[in-house]
Amino acid sequence: MPLLASTLVVGVTGHRNLREAEIPRLRAQVRAFFEDLQVRYPGLPVSLLSSLAEGSDQLVADVAFDMGLRVIAPLPLDEAMYQEDFEGPARALFERQLQRAERLPLPLAPGNDAAAVSCHGPARDQQYARAGIFVSSHCHILLALWDGRESDLLGGTAQVVAFHLRGDMPGPLERRRAVLGMLGLGEETIAYHIPTGRRDSADEVGARGGWLTCDQDYVEHADMPRSFDLMFRRHCEFDMDWEKYGAQIGSRPATVAIEGDGCPVNALFQVADWLATTHQRRVARVLLITYVLAALMGFSFVLYSDVTNKDVMLYLFLVFFIAGIVVTAIARRREWHRQYIDYRALAEGLRVQSFWRRAGIVDVGSLSFAHDNFLQKQDVELGWIRNVMRGASLDGILKPAPTGPAEVAGVVEEWIGTADSPGQLHYYKVTAARRTRQHARTTLLGNTCLWLGISISVVLAAFAHQFGGRTQNLMVAAMGVLSVAAAVHEAYAYKKADKELIKQYRFMETIFSAARHRLRKCSSLHEQRHILRTLGEAALAEHAEWTLMHRERPLEHSRI
Repeated sequence: MPLLASTLVVGVTGHRNLREAEIPRLRAQVRAFFEDLQVRYPGLPVSLLSSLAEGSDQLVADVAFDMGLRVIAPLPLDEAMYQEDFEGPARALFERQLQRAERLPLPLAPGNDAAAVSCHGPARDQQYARAGIFVSSHCHILLALWDGRESDLLGGTAQVVAFHLRGDMPGPLERRRAVLGMLGLGEETIAYHIPTGRRDSADEVGARGGWLTCDQDYVEHADMPRSFDLMFRRHCEFDMDWEKYGAQIGSRPATVAIEGDGCPVNALFQVADWLATTHQRRVARVLLITYVLAALMGFSFVLYSDVTNKDVMLYLFLVFFIAGIVVTAIARRREWHRQYIDYRALAEGLRVQSFWRRAGIVDVGSLSFAHDNFLQKQDVELGWIRNVMRGASLDGILKPAPTGPAEVAGVVEEWIGTADSPGQLHYYKVTAARRTRQHARTTLLGNTCLWLGISISVVLAAFAHQFGGRTQNLMVAAMGVLSVAAAVHEAYAYKKADKELIKQYRFMETIFSAARHRLRKCSSLHEQRHILRTLGEAALAEHAEWTLMHRERPLEHSRI
């Protein structure tokens, strides 16, 4: 069975008391909605998150089962207690659907107990609200069978839609994305609204569905906004690349085998890391070839103007120029640079998510997740990364893992390690030192070229009358060649962001070293987890900055 991280996850919220006369229309619209997603993104299987509540949840789940889609059922209450909310045919349908769905029991909210939620009231409503938040937080598209009207009902359809699009829900619940959502800043949340009437209301509702986003207020769209369509296409592209290189990676999207206590999030990290490394090598080769060709162009021009006037030098200049255009055009068309940046950002996000899962830092009872705060300030296109992390979070929850002291200690050693043993601390220390040496060598080479050129110019200025015309031309050509070499070298170093990367690696080394020091003094598991959570948040923030920096430095031959 494929990981949910490699599927398009649809969550559902909707009214319970549907009008009988509208059910055929609703079923047809739900089916058309799923079929449209399958046509749009053929490489991205569709999965459904549904609590199987009476009415809309059951209707959508029924259509999904008929279409052979995977259905995950987050249950707000104990199964036996939850069944009390169903009567007659609805209870029978719930029992049948529960047998076909993957059950995901949600724990009670802090402060609630079985006695408090055993009868209808605020405590029970809070459980339903938390189920709605869970569905919203882990789905990529929220399907809302809704009359479009506001409601004060805690955890009701209107409030779940508001939470999904605005990031806030009234009542005694933790807020997710409160600042960005409440200010109406764009995020990668989108809903599909199917107008649905309620039996206890005579209000008329429309019959045509549409897409909903939020910008200060709800915005309706007849078709999916282009930015969101691109986001889902990026997700689909990830699956297709995984399938394309499945033999080298050792797994494929449709056949991921997680053996024993293996972590599904870590398995996905291995995929993203392999793809990132592969595209990084391609980008590095293209960058080197492009700048070498730029240097050869400069050399050809200098030699033509100062040494020989033969047209062959102009032809070589054009050949090098065209070769550079072809190389960068291939890289740009295949989007190697963007894929490298995206896949590396995804890999680093999954790395943190995997270690958090194994350390028991984020579990099914939490209303905040690793994907909630990663790349939040970037454009919507990068939302596909958070969508993959949403699915990965579900994969981790569906495969429970022990999270005791031994597991936390294992995470500390594997993730942080020491300055002299495997782990991120050792990696950042060694990499920072290696890049510092490389940068020092390249800086020395660039400065040598620059000062040699200046020295030749000084000699030429002081003793020009002592040199013949041809010698002077050769010296001027040498000055030009050295100047071109120095300039191209400086541009190459800037494009690679050597200085920034060294600063980042040293900063990360400092963070991991401080975390290691603090962990050695910890006396409780809770404190250890708190430090690991803080470390992960710092790492995610730093990787977001890295992503932004590199996205602003694409491969552009014309600027060289």
